[in-house]
Amino acid sequence: MKKLFSFVLVLLLVAGALAACSSQESASSKSTSGESSGTSENDDGKFPNKPINVIVAYDAGGGTDTTARTLQPYLEKELGVPVNVINKPGGSGWVGWTEIANAEPDGYTIGYLNSPNFASGLVNPTMQRGIDLDSFTILANHVADPGAIVIRADEDRFTNFKELIDYAKKHELTTTATGVAGDDHLVTLKLNQKLDTKFRAIQFEGTAESRSSFLGGHVDVLITSVGEAYSMHQNNQLKVVAITAKEKSSFLSDVPTVKEAGFDEIISQSTRGLVAPKGLPEEKVEILQDALEKAINNTEHQKKMKELGTQVLYANGDEYLKLLQQDIEDVKGLKDLLGW
Repeated sequence: MKKLFSFVLVLLLVAGALAACSSQESASSKSTSGESSGTSENDDGKFPNKPINVIVAYDAGGGTDTTARTLQPYLEKELGVPVNVINKPGGSGWVGWTEIANAEPDGYTIGYLNSPNFASGLVNPTMQRGIDLDSFTILANHVADPGAIVIRADEDRFTNFKELIDYAKKHELTTTATGVAGDDHLVTLKLNQKLDTKFRAIQFEGTAESRSSFLGGHVDVLITSVGEAYSMHQNNQLKVVAITAKEKSSFLSDVPTVKEAGFDEIISQSTRGLVAPKGLPEEKVEILQDALEKAINNTEHQKKMKELGTQVLYANGDEYLKLLQQDIEDVKGLKDLLGW
């Protein structure tokens, strides 16, 4: 009986050892397989296979935020995954842009660049930035939005652009701006330079804050974009008195350009395009660029953008890069005006 018990015990120990070896071999095989494929258990190797975050470097409710959220469903349709719009305001856009540049270059974090605001920050000698244009993979441009000069609907000191300029030549007036040498700030400086006005720019963190201050009567003139002013102009909540473009906007056919109003031409526009961190693999670049091209050029999307008064200007990666490089050169030409 003792011999039989000893024999059974030996069999059980041997069986346990074999099972342990088998488990270790299986785990080792699984680990080796995972390392060789470079994918996790939940990654099927396809891109994209999880939500993509789109960073907007300004507050919710502003022009860039509205632009991103209007594109969102069409981009989701093309990519087949959810697209989340993430607002990262601060530092006149640099908080969000830095986060895009420093994100993992895996295609799951992309975002909007705003120029000439971005270009101005690069040229400004007082700023020490840890990123530059080479920190990004350039994907596509989405919007080109001309500047708009706006007064309150109940303003009684001036009712049109000529009256505004005549008044501003004699009295100091405050204007809104969302960053030193941003598109709105440059409009104020150009007005003073070319028309001998006394506008003084007040800096705000974003469009929502600047617009709220203007509507509350704390700032005299709102300098913004056509897209951001369009709906409120149509609803008589404010009045666009001039636009900073070569030609009249099809969205605001009743509003003259600065030149049409009888003054020296002033040109300013804001571009909003999409970028990814530097180092994004080429196959993922192609997938994102193809999806963006189809989403931006989608007829229904363009119709909705038109209803917002925002001009769609699709440009592929190479074309968009040239737009950004040109903005940098243009801002360099304004160094004297900026005191740089």
